[in-house]
Amino acid sequence: MVSQTPTPNDGSPPPITPGGTYSIQTVTVGCKIYIRRPGPNGETEERLAEILSIRDKPNNLYAKRNKPEADAPTKLEDQREYFVHWEHFNKRLDDWVVGSRLVLSRDLEWPRPKQPVTKKATPSKKPGKAPPGKAPRTQNLLKKATTNAALATSPTPAPSTPMLVDEYLPSPSPAPSLKRKTLHLPDDEEEEEEEEEEEEDAEGEDADAEGEMDVDGEGEVETFDLSMTEPAPELPPLSSFSKEKEIEKLRTSGSMTQSISEIARVKNLNRLQIGRHEVEAWYFSPYPKEYAHLPVLYICEFCLAFFPSPLMFSRHRQRCTMLHPPGNEIYRHEDISFYEIDGKRQLTWCRNLSLLSKCFLDHKTLYYDVTPFMYYVMAKRDSAGCHIIGYFSKEKESAESYNVACILTLPQHQRHGYGKILIEFSYELSKKEGKLGSPEKPLSDLGLLGYRAYWAETIIDLLLSTPESELSIDDIAQKTSITHADVMNTCSTLQLFKHYKGQHIICLNNAVLEKHQKTMAKKRRRIHPEYLKWKPPVFTRDQLRFGF
Repeated sequence: MVSQTPTPNDGSPPPITPGGTYSIQTVTVGCKIYIRRPGPNGETEERLAEILSIRDKPNNLYAKRNKPEADAPTKLEDQREYFVHWEHFNKRLDDWVVGSRLVLSRDLEWPRPKQPVTKKATPSKKPGKAPPGKAPRTQNLLKKATTNAALATSPTPAPSTPMLVDEYLPSPSPAPSLKRKTLHLPDDEEEEEEEEEEEEDAEGEDADAEGEMDVDGEGEVETFDLSMTEPAPELPPLSSFSKEKEIEKLRTSGSMTQSISEIARVKNLNRLQIGRHEVEAWYFSPYPKEYAHLPVLYICEFCLAFFPSPLMFSRHRQRCTMLHPPGNEIYRHEDISFYEIDGKRQLTWCRNLSLLSKCFLDHKTLYYDVTPFMYYVMAKRDSAGCHIIGYFSKEKESAESYNVACILTLPQHQRHGYGKILIEFSYELSKKEGKLGSPEKPLSDLGLLGYRAYWAETIIDLLLSTPESELSIDDIAQKTSITHADVMNTCSTLQLFKHYKGQHIICLNNAVLEKHQKTMAKKRRRIHPEYLKWKPPVFTRDQLRFGF
């Protein structure tokens, strides 16, 4: 039905199987097929989607929310579920669908076959001699071994986004070590040298043939031995593992040994109940595998503990005495409060917060330690307690002068202006510190929109409030605590720079002024600095020592 000859990946059309000539058993991971989904007007539409993962329909202990009805014979196509990415749709809409929604009467698009890797012709090497500018192979292997040994004895993660799991690791993975991706990019020369070493090791074969997984192709891979509580089981031979088996295992088990670029695409949770709100998870979050694929995961909105059934959750609520985030209240105005929480003192709560936020953040990498971070949680007060709206985390000591590591407004509170309050509050803290600040990159799509709107509104408001005085880029940065780079990018995006008499000036055009007036006409909450009771924390060397 489909030609097996490799199709060159040069823009030629992928292999197609005509509709009606294949069965549902033919559909595999990587195929693109039309699937029925609800349309914008309530009608059913057929849209092209890519199959990312296939599983048998889960039979979880807590999966049935109501009393089980009489068992009905299950159709063959409904015995399996498919995780799909809708073509031209945002990634957060990826979802599991049953087989009966697949349209088998339309064409099935197969992935393009990989081209065979041809080994580059290299000049013959004399034994005992290394190419100029490169260390001998034995020295490289020794260097790798000593580096891994040093990391295993003192696993100190580089400060970055505080997304972690430590207590909730499932059963040990077949891989002897856990991998994580750091956000620090290596030098080009080191990257080229590593690629050359991998080509020599593979000898013409795929570098991932024995279960090794790429980490985005641009991050630095480090290994950590996390088997501190119990000895690791005896490992089977590496030849029994393949990349496909490892990916599929990690997709479904919730393990932390995952490749961000390949496996985080498959979300493992359906819906979350947080207080009186029930929201749908957007992305993968490494909750324990026993909690995966539940219809609803119940989360306490005060202590952030999670439970698989409403009975267990109701029993917990009767015993839970927490009514606000476990930290110091540093800001209170009207019904909004901000709490400062040290990740080293409130490990469990901050870890639960990181698990929850990972359900709605896809661009952040998971880490195992929250101690390098301070958390600033925004809550809304009422007679029942302080309900979490959103938060941002901040490194205790940031070499790159980041004032935000991770920022999130929970989905049930979005589109109410709370995101700008979080951003404005982070810059008020920077003003108190007397520093310029910028959020950690990369930003999510929603985060980038929020920051661009705040930067534009703040800079234009400052320019309008000082019409007679001349303001330079440095003056704007010092008055707003926004870094020079962010000020320059914002002004360039708004096209505020004009060339006048041999020099560049900042000029507000009519379109920018009109848009700013519409924005200011909308009533929104603002941060009032006089209600902020906070001093920048000072940490000793022992308090900045990160570890488990």
